[in-house]
Amino acid sequence: MDSAQSFQEAPEVLVVPTMTDVPRDDDGAPRLEGTVEVMLIPLEAESGGTQLVALAFSTVVGLVEAMGEEQSWVAIPSGKLEEALQGSGAQAVLLDPQPAGGAGGAGGAGGAKNG
Repeated sequence: MDSAQSFQEAPEVLVVPTMTDVPRDDDGAPRLEGTVEVMLIPLEAESGGTQLVALAFSTVVGLVEAMGEEQSWVAIPSGKLEEALQGSGAQAVLLDPQPAGGAGGAGGAGGAKNG
């Protein structure tokens, strides 16, 4: 990922969807043990071709509205997102994507940021 741009306008913590369920504490907060597979989607790049993009949301409510209640997630401080995504293959981050055809599916408009 290009580190020239940062998440200056993003909240302190971002909610990132994961590929598998994440163990949770009694209060529902995700417990991080080992590694977590974040969700990457291929998007058409401005320069042509495709790039793998990580999804991130400003709030849990935003994630639920876009991806559904059953979507697993982790909260990551926005200042540590680039480090957390190292080795994932993500080339950019799509912040607060909107569902393409209603709740429960990712896609649609949102600001892709190289983080």
